[in-house]
Amino acid sequence: MEWIFLILAGIFEMMGVAMINKLNKDRSWKAFLLMAGGFTLSFLFLSQAMKVLPMGTAYAVWTGIGASGGAVVGMLVYGEPRSLPRILCIATVLASAVGLKLVG
Repeated sequence: MEWIFLILAGIFEMMGVAMINKLNKDRSWKAFLLMAGGFTLSFLFLSQAMKVLPMGTAYAVWTGIGASGGAVVGMLVYGEPRSLPRILCIATVLASAVGLKLVG
């Protein structure tokens, strides 16, 4: 169950990051509330996962999901560049998170 919490934490982290971008382009209460809600849920799920998972593993996987997911959202939603080197770097981050799961 802790891995499900950790994945949910990463997904809500992605939402929070995406809403920061939206808030910078469109100052609205809705974007602000979605950003705050995303980060709040992210931290709540992360804290639940860390009751069982080691801090280093949980934090690395959480940031990996948030960072790579944020980059993918940027490419798909906000038109950021989709170059092969960027995609390979995202894949490396995700492979590292999977590696931590496999060795821990």
